[in-house]
Amino acid sequence: MTKSRKIAVVASRTDVAQDALAEMSEAYSLVAMADADVIVALGGDGFMLQTLHGTMDLNLPVYGMNCGTVGFLMNEYSVPELVERLNAAEEEVINPLRMRAETADGKVIEALAINEVSLLRAGPQAAKLQISVDGRVRLPELICDGALVSTPAGSTAYNYSAHGPIVPIGAEVLALTAMSAFRPRRWRGALLPKSAMVRFDVLEPEKRPVMADADSRASHSVHAVEIRSEPSVRHRLLFDPGHGLEERLIREQFS
Repeated sequence: MTKSRKIAVVASRTDVAQDALAEMSEAYSLVAMADADVIVALGGDGFMLQTLHGTMDLNLPVYGMNCGTVGFLMNEYSVPELVERLNAAEEEVINPLRMRAETADGKVIEALAINEVSLLRAGPQAAKLQISVDGRVRLPELICDGALVSTPAGSTAYNYSAHGPIVPIGAEVLALTAMSAFRPRRWRGALLPKSAMVRFDVLEPEKRPVMADADSRASHSVHAVEIRSEPSVRHRLLFDPGHGLEERLIREQFS
């Protein structure tokens, strides 16, 4: 017997997603998010990240349907038999990163990132960073275009484009990756325990300004950034059987 579901739907502003929302509204009796037991997100990976951030206090699973481009975090878009697909879906739980950034004017900015926290040069000269792990300086000076710390879920995104490793969901590690490392030449980065606290101190910040970015939310003129996994926040994602994050991460490495 098919279990009934109270479905709330959110959609990105693209024409494709809005057309999908209209189709879903005709096919199902949708409810407000406060009354739902599952959220369906229509859009691409960026919209899925936005949805997860916006609904994390609701503790509801989110089932994405791809109305975007890549759709790594999404399922295939199809309106028929949605309730059956939701009932059969497999749940993946991921923890975000928590960023604490200190800026030049003394502000402290905190943000959560599901994919990665990245530091990027904000001027014509390369960034100069000092990297510490759990209070111990591990790299006194890294000259680069930037560096990032990625979760396993985000390891196929910016991290992978920067030649960082793909990290299995169950590996309990974080990827630390440099972008265009100049000194040490071609530094390959590091894999760190999920419990690690990573700190970047910006050296020569006036001459070599740096910005920090947590899932596309930018903090400018940062002097120091601390990053750690946040186990108290749990994002629940639903995937069709056989198409979960673990399978996608493995498949990506053989594509």
